[in-house]
Amino acid sequence: MSYESRFKSAEIDELFKAILALESEEDCYRFFEDICTINEIHSISQRLHVAKLLYEHKTYSEIEEETKASTATISRINKCLVYGADGYQRILKRIYPK
Repeated sequence: MSYESRFKSAEIDELFKAILALESEEDCYRFFEDICTINEIHSISQRLHVAKLLYEHKTYSEIEEETKASTATISRINKCLVYGADGYQRILKRIYPK
């Protein structure tokens, strides 16, 4: 791995190995329902949706209306898209090619 995260730890490595072992959408639902609360799953999915809309150049007001995310959340996600570790960018390019 060429990227060195500030958060790297053996426990997080183990979590990511578990995620990479998921083979289907059903596996994902089962695993994430066990490991996360419903609110955590909704928050994570909302963040990805906000990132997608920012990637599509939607305005903050359009995103706020569609997702019900706060402008603070939208701004934080935009900051990650622009200055972050490219995690959102890498995934968005894979699942939403332009």
